Amino acid sequence: GRGAPTKRKGSDAPPLQLSYPRPFSLTSVPLPCTWIRDWFQKADKNKDGRMNFKEVQRLLKMMNVDMNEDHALRLFQAADKSESGTLEGEEFVLFYKALTEREEVQSLFQEFSEDGKKLTLLELVDFLRQEQLEEEGTEELAMELIDKYEPSETARARHALSADGFLMYLCSPEGSIFNPQHRALWQDMTQPLCHYFISSSHNTYLIEDQIRGQSSIEGYIRALKRGCRCLEVDCWDGPNGEPIVYHGHTFTSKIPFREVVSTLGKYAFQCQGGQKHSPVAPQASDFPVILSLENHCSMEQQEVLAQQLKDILGEQLLTATTDGRVPTQLPSPEELKHKILLKGKKIGRLEDTLDGPGDEPDVSDDDNGAEAEEERRRMKKDRESLAQVLSDCVVYCKNVSFRGFQEARNHSRPSEISSLSEAKARKLIRDAGNEFVRHNTWQLTRIYPSGMRTDSSNYSPQEMWNAGCQIVALNFQTAGMEMDLCDGLFSQNGHCGYVLKPPFMRDEGTLFNPSDPSTWQGPGPVTLTIQVISGQQLPKVANSKDGAIIDPLVRVEIHGVPADQAHQETKYIENNGFNPHWDETLQFQLHVPQLALVRFVVEDYDKTSRNDFVGQFTLAFANIKPGYRHIHLLSKDGTGIPPSSLFVHIRITEPPGPEQD
Repeated sequence: GRGAPTKRKGSDAPPLQLSYPRPFSLTSVPLPCTWIRDWFQKADKNKDGRMNFKEVQRLLKMMNVDMNEDHALRLFQAADKSESGTLEGEEFVLFYKALTEREEVQSLFQEFSEDGKKLTLLELVDFLRQEQLEEEGTEELAMELIDKYEPSETARARHALSADGFLMYLCSPEGSIFNPQHRALWQDMTQPLCHYFISSSHNTYLIEDQIRGQSSIEGYIRALKRGCRCLEVDCWDGPNGEPIVYHGHTFTSKIPFREVVSTLGKYAFQCQGGQKHSPVAPQASDFPVILSLENHCSMEQQEVLAQQLKDILGEQLLTATTDGRVPTQLPSPEELKHKILLKGKKIGRLEDTLDGPGDEPDVSDDDNGAEAEEERRRMKKDRESLAQVLSDCVVYCKNVSFRGFQEARNHSRPSEISSLSEAKARKLIRDAGNEFVRHNTWQLTRIYPSGMRTDSSNYSPQEMWNAGCQIVALNFQTAGMEMDLCDGLFSQNGHCGYVLKPPFMRDEGTLFNPSDPSTWQGPGPVTLTIQVISGQQLPKVANSKDGAIIDPLVRVEIHGVPADQAHQETKYIENNGFNPHWDETLQFQLHVPQLALVRFVVEDYDKTSRNDFVGQFTLAFANIKPGYRHIHLLSKDGTGIPPSSLFVHIRITEPPGPEQD
């Protein structure tokens, strides 16, 4: 037998150089496969010892093996030696092996298995420690993995993992690039609201473009199911005294405000299932929803708005501060669980409402006369255009015009929020990056797409997150890189729609400026090394010709602070969507890894026109697990396309700390 693989200590050893023999033929597969035969017999209902393609598909489902129908059918026909349209037991074993056989995984298995047939418990522990860098409770984990993924009862009883079980582990959530512990709620939810990035949608009622598109309740349901926690509604006077929602002065269709509120009440904290093959288990978010109200209604219909909000939402609508006092900071998502917050204009200041609606704002000593005068004038103007009952529904999210960071600091009212267009935000990031980051440590900022984006296209949310902006509103209906980043950031933390900002973005005295490397703390850049090994059962490109086979390449993109933005790609592999092998190593330097998102994109190479999109997966750098990992690809609209995946080796090298110099 071979010696135990103690030589590959630590993940500083270079990733395995896997060499691939010629594509194997269907007859060359060894058959220690009793458990596969057992499954076949169990599923062979009429006991004639044969199965057609439909039955085989059903059996694979029972065995928990995902497949792409095109690839599976091709292998089925190759295994059907008698050309009867059915497979007999032995043919099925060959078919199963061809479908799941992975040379590169086999070599890895051999590397750690002394007898080449199984991994003993200790050999598996070795692999988990050395390669997967699983540090705590490795033996318990190894036992669990064997119980969960070893298909052969005999091997299970002996606490061993066969090559089939090893592959099943690598394809499972535990073998995924996404740290399974970060899928669940793993962050502190007791910090002020402004310390979180919040999943946010723009003109949520539109499900197409901004000019002629349809308005629909469906827009709200889809956004909430996707984990969105800040929704937008544009209200206008409607017939019969009933306010309506649509994109004003355009030809978009109209929906009653009442229906939007009912939908919100029903889905805001409900189970977020519904997305086919969603990469995250459906679960409800208990954390608050912010309803951003753009109010164009007359006084009469504003009163109807307030009435409908109160009647339909009842207890869910937040109408007073959590403790009845004037806040010195925003409450936390934890304190606001199951609450809906209205964001809109408000008459006067929050403290005036708490003391009862006083006519005159109290002028504090440090307010000068001119400012008090300005405040009175503003209140008078608001009184003329805003119904008091609607104003009273706004507590923690009072809309104010942005008049500069200094002005905001002078008033220091955490319950006020400014909305900025993407262009205005970009200018502030350029001219006053650090002030913007500091502002966002104590007050909320909302960013919305430019009015020129009538096609509902999106801007990159990353540059806004880099400055600590919390409510970065995107057109959820438009698939593409921008929504991939949004889904990627919010797929962690229980998919609850809130992600805690890194510590240097929560400290009011922070020096951090996303565009100025001299303000970044830390010992130096982290190195991310990605060996792109292979792809599995990649889907055909939408609307491609029958029989067309893709020429796949992989691009890895880093989205983060400007200095970290980068992308690299592999060469393309001709005509192989079933099991392309790239075996290329890409390397990135991350100066601010806490803000970085990593996006893996597979494209079909085309030398004459733009490459076609095949699949992608995006996640925050903080959620990456090192070692040999599978990346389960998603389609353009963020739904799963099992079993399409990439197999990679990930190494993260921290810079040496000061004490190691």
